Amino acid sequence: MIAIRRERHDARPGATTGGATVYAVGDVHGCYDLFHALLAEIRRDAAEREPERAPRVILCGDYIDRGPDSARVLDAVTWLLRSGTVDVTALDGNHEAMFRAFLDDPLAHTPWLRFGGRETLLSYGIVVPEQHDDPAAMIALRDRVLDVMPAAHDRTLRALALSVEIGDYAFVHAGVRPGVALADQVADDLLWIRGDFLDHPRPAAAVIVHGHSWIDERAAVLPHRVGLDTGAYETGVLTAVRIDDAGVEVIQAVKG
Repeated sequence: MIAIRRERHDARPGATTGGATVYAVGDVHGCYDLFHALLAEIRRDAAEREPERAPRVILCGDYIDRGPDSARVLDAVTWLLRSGTVDVTALDGNHEAMFRAFLDDPLAHTPWLRFGGRETLLSYGIVVPEQHDDPAAMIALRDRVLDVMPAAHDRTLRALALSVEIGDYAFVHAGVRPGVALADQVADDLLWIRGDFLDHPRPAAAVIVHGHSWIDERAAVLPHRVGLDTGAYETGVLTAVRIDDAGVEVIQAVKG
């Protein structure tokens, strides 16, 4: 059973979406059931508030790895991008970057298999060898993935955005390099940064909405950033936020 819970926060000081209502979803990590429930709640909420328009949804990356249903999550993301029923932007995550790197050069990127890649391949029905030091076996494994994985999933993985700005908010996967304009950020920071960003009291002029780093099942709603990763694959809690000029509402799908 999956429940929905909410928590309202006041508007960020001086921050505006320019009148838009935006939903952002944190790291899914293969938790399809939570993702499905959270999207259903977003659609219900949006239809109640603005029935005349499709909801604006930003997915903050890390759709795959660690959880059990990465292939189904990629199916859902691919469908959302094509359906037109939701105005959706899918951002890149470091786990998608690792998957692409493995597909392009499996010998150089076998460590991905230890960081959630094994679970992703299992979701495609592919059993991963226990040992990763046989070059021929790793190339054969990559070729098996390309045989089994829908081409649409590969296209989705290679067409993800790095960032998007809406009003005074900027949406990325991991964070930003403090003091560097969003247009000048490098992909490595947008996908991987932690301490330099998380420990900074005001890393950017915009309020940064991100995933990637989590402590527990609570979203981090701060004046300068909103952290959405709540470790869904461990906590059973997947987090989204609805942001408008009135403030931020945390919306969570919670596995009972």
